[in-house]
Formats: sequence, C-alpha cells, structure tokens
Amino acid sequence: MTKKRVAIYTLGCKVNQYESSSLAWLFQERGYQVVDFAEEADVYIINTCTVTHQGDRKSRQLIRRAVKANPNAFVAVTGCYAQVSSDEALKIPGVDLVVGTRDRAALVDLVTQADKDRAPVNAVSAYANGDQFEEMSAQSIQDRVRAFLKIQDGCSNFCTYCIVPYARGPLRSRQPGRVINAARHMVAAGYKEIVLTGICIGAYGRGLDQDITLAGLIQRLLEIPGLGRLRLSSIEPHDITPELVEVMSSSKNFCRHLHVPLQSGSDAILKKMGRKYTAWEYLRLVDVLRENMPGLGLTTDVMVGFPGESEEYFQHTFDFVNKTGFSGLHVFKFSPRRGTAAAGYDQQVGPALKDERSRKLIRLGRKLAARFASSHLDCSLSVLVEQPVPGAGGFFEGHTDNYIKVVFPGQVALVGKVVPVRAEKLQGTIITGRIIDRQDEGLNSGYVE
Repeated sequence: MTKKRVAIYTLGCKVNQYESSSLAWLFQERGYQVVDFAEEADVYIINTCTVTHQGDRKSRQLIRRAVKANPNAFVAVTGCYAQVSSDEALKIPGVDLVVGTRDRAALVDLVTQADKDRAPVNAVSAYANGDQFEEMSAQSIQDRVRAFLKIQDGCSNFCTYCIVPYARGPLRSRQPGRVINAARHMVAAGYKEIVLTGICIGAYGRGLDQDITLAGLIQRLLEIPGLGRLRLSSIEPHDITPELVEVMSSSKNFCRHLHVPLQSGSDAILKKMGRKYTAWEYLRLVDVLRENMPGLGLTTDVMVGFPGESEEYFQHTFDFVNKTGFSGLHVFKFSPRRGTAAAGYDQQVGPALKDERSRKLIRLGRKLAARFASSHLDCSLSVLVEQPVPGAGGFFEGHTDNYIKVVFPGQVALVGKVVPVRAEKLQGTIITGRIIDRQDEGLNSGYVE
C-alpha cells in the first residue's frame, strides 16, 4: 500500500521549527511519508507566523502555493496566524482545516476526520488560565547535530506592540522531569547540541507545582552524562538573574552566546513599548554577562519605527547599539497588530522612514558582526560541523559556541563532530579556515571551548 505523503512548511521562530519537527514525527509514526514542501503531497501543513504583517502575508502565500501545487490535496493551517485569524485563514479557497497553537498533538486525528468529512473545519480553541504545557514528541527525522528542546510556552509580558501573548496564551512550563528525559533521549540519539527554546523561557518554572527556575533546570541538564553543547534560543533581559549567570558561566558545555532582545535604546520608547528595563539597566546587564562569560557572543532584536520614534530617539538606539557592540542584530520594522495597544497609538512612523532606519541598523549590524568575528582571527576555534556548504564541494560549515559561522575544507565523516579550526580569513561576517591539530604552536587558544 502506497504511503500518503505529507509536506510541512515552517514560518517564524525556533519554537515553530521545534513544533514542525514534532508534527513531522507524529505523521511519520502514523504511516505517512514526510516529503519536502516543494514536492507534490497528499497533505500540506503550513505552520504560520503572525508577529508582523509580513508574517501574515507569507502565511497566506504559502497556503495558496500548497493549494496550487495539488488542488486535490488536504491543506491544514496551524500556528500563530491560524490562532488569531482563524476565520480569515479558513476563507482562503482550498483550506480544509485550521488548528491554532493548541491541540497540535491531535493534528493527525483532526486531519483524518476532516478528510473524511471533506468540509472546512475551524478547530481553533481559546486559551484559558490553568492550561497546561502540551506535550508533543520531539524526535527528529533529519539530522543528529542540533536539536531544539521546547521547555515553555506562552507569554504574560504584554508588550504594547506584541501579538504573541494572544497567539500563544498564558505562561506554561514543561515539567522538569519530562525536559530531562527528552534531553537524555536526544543525547542518546547522538545530538551534539541542544537548544532550549520557548516563547518566554526566562519565565520557566512559573505555574509548576514545584520550586524550580530556568537556572535550576539548566543545572540539571548540564549533569546529563554525554551532553555536548547546551544553548538558549532567546531570553528577556529582566529574566537574567545572578543565579542564572552563575550557572551559565560555570560550565564549559554551556554556549557563550545569548540572544537578549533590546528593541530600543531610547528610554522613552522602551516605556511606551511596555518593556521592563531602561537602556542603562540593559547596558549594566551586558557588562555583567561579559565579565562572567569572556568571549560572549551577544545578539539582539531591535525595532524601528515604533509610534513616536523621533529622529532623536532613533539616534539613541543607533548610538546604543554601536556602543554595546553586539555580535549580531535582528532588525524589525514596527508592524501594527490588531488588538495590541500600540496599533492605536498616535505618531505612527511612515513606511519610507522605517525602511531608511532599518537599512541603517542592518548596515551597522553587519559591521559589528564582522568586528566580532575578526577578533577571533589567528585563533584556534572549536567548531561543531553541521553540514556541507551548498554548492561548494569539499567545504563544510559550522558554528563556534559563541555563534560565529566558520567554513573550512573537510569530509562528510566530520559532520556532528567538534573540530579545532584555525581562523584565517574573514569573508563578510563568516570566518574561513582549516582544521588543525590541537598541538599546533603559535595559535591564540583563548577562544577554544
């Protein structure tokens, strides 16, 4: 009997990537063949994003692309766009099922039932206080290099620009025993790096019936025999505690890279955003992190064009970013989200000015990233080999623990291994080099894991 084919497309964050991997495993366990989204399939799953208007637009484009690829296929829409705009998604011709960010563990059953009925189904349900973390299988069907491990969901910060609390619901933490067991399985399966992910992972532990924090969870994870690297996906500045800094800085297995959203370098804008810190407090945190974690790679999110962002306030952000010297920037343009406070604010910034400010910060971000990477030239770097470089025979790529991308000649057998690479040249923000013997003399080994 020929297996039904399912294709999954993921938009948005690492949490969505984790959940798509889980969905792929669930379908595979039920007898489906998982294929690339570019191939013809019997079932298409679009895991959507709604953080910006662009996320909404891309979600709709991918839905229509799936319908066009096989008009007879079953099309299911899930994720954040589906959660907050379910009626809109269901009206797109060809959509058979809409499931939001709840009840994804039952998606295969929902697809099976809706396929029998052949009538469009809106299966989105609202969140409620007291909801628990939804367990989903986290097995991967692709590689054994890096794995995402979801430990938390939901957000209660309600920043004035952000739709996420409405799309993801209230804070929910995964039971620590289940997190530890999942991590043990990942280590046993051969994963060399585990990335802890969630919507607001710094809030981990809240709502559980036991006294545990993110720092405590990390400490327990670091005790797993055979664990390679452990990395955080993103954490809010106000959630970085002295206890967490101590745990992160005391282990060689914890990666010296943090993604800590800034959003703005202007205190006036931060206040309007509903952020819980000032620019000075953020800068003090950076000093503490760098003092305790030498060689730290620090990346961030910055938003331009928030309502009321004058040229002076934008300059505050530009100067702050330049002074702080991040190793990478993710630059976003403010996008009014229906239902959020900032969508109704006065002094909205025009599209052209947003574009101009975005370009300025992107250029600055590339400059800072190149500066950070270049400070590692002529050093011996420990690199996790991830994959061959597409279109470059014999070359492979990977990342250091502080998240510098490195390219070098190698062999397929090295994928999944941590190798020492001499950093020789800089191409843009990427280091090129060659694998070396750790006994090579004359190398600065200050950045070796």
